[in-house]
Amino acid sequence: MTNPYVNRKYIIISLIIFIFIVFVARLFYMQIIDDSYKYSAQNNSQRRITKYPARGVIFDRNGKILVYNEPAFDLMVIPIQTKAFDTTDLCKILEIEPNILRLILKRARLYSKYKPSVVIPQLSLETTAILKEKIYKFSGFFLQSRTLRKYPKPIAAHLLGYVGEVDEAYIKQNPYYKMGDYVGISGIEKSYEEYLRGKKGVSIYLVDVHNKIVGNFAEGKYDTAAIPGYNITTTIDLELQEYGEMLMKNKKGSIVAIDPQNGEILALISSPTYDPSLLVGRKRTKNYQMLLKDTLKPLFNRALMAKYPPGSTFKMVNGLIGLQEGVINVHSAFSCSRGFSMGNIHVGCHPHPSPLELISSIQHSCNAYYCNVFFKILNNKKYKNTEEAFLKWREYVTSFGFGQNLGTDLSYELKGNVPTNTYYNKYFGKNRWKPLTIISLSIGQGELGITPLQLANYACILANRGYYYVPHVVKEIHDVQHDNNKFLQKHRTLIDPKNFEPIVEGMEMVVKGGTARIAQIDSIVVCGKTGTAQNPHGKDHSIFIAFAPKDNPKIAIAVVVENAGFGATYAAPIASLMIEKYLKRKIKRVNLEKYIFESDLIRR
Repeated sequence: MTNPYVNRKYIIISLIIFIFIVFVARLFYMQIIDDSYKYSAQNNSQRRITKYPARGVIFDRNGKILVYNEPAFDLMVIPIQTKAFDTTDLCKILEIEPNILRLILKRARLYSKYKPSVVIPQLSLETTAILKEKIYKFSGFFLQSRTLRKYPKPIAAHLLGYVGEVDEAYIKQNPYYKMGDYVGISGIEKSYEEYLRGKKGVSIYLVDVHNKIVGNFAEGKYDTAAIPGYNITTTIDLELQEYGEMLMKNKKGSIVAIDPQNGEILALISSPTYDPSLLVGRKRTKNYQMLLKDTLKPLFNRALMAKYPPGSTFKMVNGLIGLQEGVINVHSAFSCSRGFSMGNIHVGCHPHPSPLELISSIQHSCNAYYCNVFFKILNNKKYKNTEEAFLKWREYVTSFGFGQNLGTDLSYELKGNVPTNTYYNKYFGKNRWKPLTIISLSIGQGELGITPLQLANYACILANRGYYYVPHVVKEIHDVQHDNNKFLQKHRTLIDPKNFEPIVEGMEMVVKGGTARIAQIDSIVVCGKTGTAQNPHGKDHSIFIAFAPKDNPKIAIAVVVENAGFGATYAAPIASLMIEKYLKRKIKRVNLEKYIFESDLIRR
């Protein structure tokens, strides 16, 4: 018979072992898995303060500062360390209502009881000075140094972009960031965030029961230094950028100027614009809402996102395709009787000599000439039908960078629109559209939508006689290698370079004795083309593209002025003034400059 005492002994031993295992498991969970006790213990005696790096400084192409930093402080809180305090006193210092402070602290607790949260970001120097004197009264609160963006001049807002606080959704996608961190939201700040942001450090301090720092934890053994962000030199010419914004004051539209020899963007203006300092500091949210509600849409980057019919500037594309396809040559001539008429289709034109050959058709911007050219392209007998010819036409057009993203290093670039055969088949029906149906494409109207950046890139292609570099705004990131190979590669159109020569001759004649005489500059040969884009919502848009000098060109430019009428009225003089400013650095045509400066197209 089994001894009952022996069984009892084993039961007691098993129970002791079980209890021991439970205690060990609990200790393991508390010390290794569950951080809350560790945080609680550490946070009673330690304060981990993140050291935020200064963002990289941004320079123009000549070394002039576009953006730098100035010191600021955030008021932080670790909710588990807070004790009863004089709410009225703190609210008075911060200039906020008690209910707002309670809401902020509630959100901080919901985020984490143990981790720091921002109470008030970007305090003024005056408020910071008062808090430094009284911070001992507010257990769990501390000041954390930061930097804010500062702008020497209130220009280039769309190009530079702005910085804003991250939200929880962004943190989930990018674990590097924590609540209270800032990130580039648009422009260069967004595109080059990885380089500009630097690397955060941390300092661990010992604090006493009064929330005062009494020294470094472990003599700073576990501290890490913040590494500043990399400085960036842009391709932008500050003086040209500033001048362009002055020319576009009280006008809607944009200017994009590029060095055709390397794709470097010299100026990128979207108007109306805003002072970039409005989106810095505690007033950023309020100012952003104000700008967002502005009916003139100053936050909208027209240079990259607005789509316009290119108007007569597009005629040269059709001329080049006609030459490449062999349906016309330099001496092909067409008559114009105040326009093009065929069947029940009529496209009007302005008075000019007739008939015209290719070069003079560009000089006088003849609509009838390009209607005939387009008709011949789509009726080319080497293609089975209109649709096949149109597909080839579209292939040529997209090789100019139209209808697609160019791949610039600025965020939010849109691709514009070049219609497809699928679109026309859906709109008109399969085999129910012919060249006359879409004849408006011959003169840059219809369904075409081209961005100002694409128009400036088109001017580069014409300047280079057939190729372009991807437009970009960053020239160098200091002290680090970055992949910029895509900006060094030539992108060629499907047009033979020899076919560009008569087109360039025509553009020279446009300025010498055609529709853009106003764009002439003493001792500089300017090649350009006016455009008037139809606008169903009001007065037509004024467009001009150009490059200069004719040989070995240094600048290519596109100007769009909304609701300003003919291309020669506003866009052409603005472009020529920009060219003169860049190439000569001084303006001699002061009367023309005065006319543009004083023109108010928004309030008239």
